[in-house]
Amino acid sequence: MGGTKTAAPSSNWLALRKRLTTDSETSGRPPKRRRVSTTIVQNAAAESSTSVPSQPGWKSTLGDTAPELQALIRGEWDPLLSETQKLPGKYLAMDCEMVGVGPNGTESSLARVSLVNFNGAIQLDEFVRQRELVTDWRTAVSGIRDVDMIKAKPFGEVQKLVADLLKNRILVGHAVHNDLHALLLKHPRPMTRDTQKLAAKEKLLGNSRFPGLRRLIEKEFQIQIQSGEHSSVTDARATIALFRLYRKQWEKISGPAPPASSAHAKPSKPVATNTDVEPEEDSLFIKPKASKKRKHDGSEKSRDTYPGGGRKGVSSGLSTVIKRRTSGAADSQAEKSKWWEGLPNSGPISGGKDSLRIGRKSV
Repeated sequence: MGGTKTAAPSSNWLALRKRLTTDSETSGRPPKRRRVSTTIVQNAAAESSTSVPSQPGWKSTLGDTAPELQALIRGEWDPLLSETQKLPGKYLAMDCEMVGVGPNGTESSLARVSLVNFNGAIQLDEFVRQRELVTDWRTAVSGIRDVDMIKAKPFGEVQKLVADLLKNRILVGHAVHNDLHALLLKHPRPMTRDTQKLAAKEKLLGNSRFPGLRRLIEKEFQIQIQSGEHSSVTDARATIALFRLYRKQWEKISGPAPPASSAHAKPSKPVATNTDVEPEEDSLFIKPKASKKRKHDGSEKSRDTYPGGGRKGVSSGLSTVIKRRTSGAADSQAEKSKWWEGLPNSGPISGGKDSLRIGRKSV
């Protein structure tokens, strides 16, 4: 009657303990690990990795999402591109850097030209040899120093390289007419995509007529460029990234490209005119049209020129300029009228309230 009895273990527990004891005594190897599907491991690694791939040949073209285009601007795609992706392709983005020449460096001279393709791969990056004395390198903005001129090429050689690359291709640039003017080149307007004009038309920065590239990139990609020394390669990549972000809707605005036979860049002759005027398709500068005036019968003819540049009976700004008659025509006109014969020799002239006497004053 003293102590309590412990409950006997169940048959299931006894069988489990016997099996565990037998396995531990007979097996000297550790238990096998569970196999995990390779597909699950690959999916987990892809989700944890960044948007930049870890090996080349991952796909034919880059994506147009903001993170991928951020990597394009920073140049992170370069070592990952295949040989095919490094070819020029259909689109080329261009940017140039200038240095100062002349008194106090007020005049700009082309010093560097960079072109990248649709994937940001560098197609051309050359320094231009200066033909004048550089008075301001503008290093804080242009990033160019005098040592960069050691391997610089002549202007004509760089101009030809650019013209050959742009032949039959679409040129993308920000205020690209300035770069074409510096290179003395012209490019067909249907084959040109100016991101400054397109961004202003879409009002990406409100009502700004000339939106800057730095502000556009900061707004669209949250990346700061041109904060210090500029790089024409970085600016060209930023331009093509901005174009890729809005390419579908901007191509609708620009319209179809012309045939490849007529789409090429040509050297243009330097013309002494306003450098701020944007080039037209057939000429680098806008040519002033000849002034015309309409006759009474409706036909048009060129305006007659007179001494001083004015017109008959119209002030040229200094005085009224008229076309003088010849001496023979003046004499015949005077003989025909003879207006002086009607003047009296003396006495008052009738017809007025106050008469006037013509004669000598007696002394």
